[in-house]
Amino acid sequence: MNKITIEGIRQNMDEIIERWIKMMKEEKGERFFHFMPDHLIEKTSREFAELMTSNIGETNAADAEKINDFTEKVVRFGWAIKFVNKAIDNFSDIVFELLQEKEVINDANFKSFNQLFKNWINPLRESIIDAYSAEWERTVSLQKIALQELSASLIPVFDKISVMPLVGTIDTERAKLIMENLLEGVVDQRAEVVLLDITGVPVVDTMVAHHIIQAADAVRLVGAKCMLVGIRPEIAQTIVALGINLHEFTTKSTLQKGMQAALALTNRKIVEVEN
Repeated sequence: MNKITIEGIRQNMDEIIERWIKMMKEEKGERFFHFMPDHLIEKTSREFAELMTSNIGETNAADAEKINDFTEKVVRFGWAIKFVNKAIDNFSDIVFELLQEKEVINDANFKSFNQLFKNWINPLRESIIDAYSAEWERTVSLQKIALQELSASLIPVFDKISVMPLVGTIDTERAKLIMENLLEGVVDQRAEVVLLDITGVPVVDTMVAHHIIQAADAVRLVGAKCMLVGIRPEIAQTIVALGINLHEFTTKSTLQKGMQAALALTNRKIVEVEN
């Protein structure tokens, strides 16, 4: 019966794919099949069809390599797991419906084919969903690492002066990354003054202040001076209200004022040049 099913699918593959694409376009909130180029839709659809028919053999074993390749691709395309699940359902329904139309499936063998489809689709669905979940977690993890690295970079702006612009909330994990990048950057760049710019940090509470103070102390231990800049009025009020002690290092309201102070600490200043 497997051979009959395989032969039926192979003989009607073009029609199956055409019906499947049409059905997928009708899914609510669908974007891939409406906005991607036709050749990419065709290629992706055929790969999906090959994947779906890869385990209709004697063993019903799914092709792990094909599953991993396909899930990696659809995660990049932004397919949600619900959409992947729907794609499997639609493909199964279309194949069953078409085999009925071709009278491969009839009243006499309906139960047998129904069981065959369950043995075919269910294990394949589990394998695809597992691979999709693993790929999604891996992608999110890589994006998180990349974002963290980009969000805590120490930038040399003048000789002996570097700036670390901080944007977004600071939790314990990110504070650890800030500390590591800060210390490595100070040594590599031979910085004497480091400006921690918190203009883009929405909230400075006791925990965030604690992390900043720790970072400043660590910078001092490697022979540089740390300056906190970008303190907005509302942040200043919060710091005072919480009783946070920032007296041990210099603070400035803006990055510009901090830069002027950093230049003064390294015995330099910016002067206008007359034409």
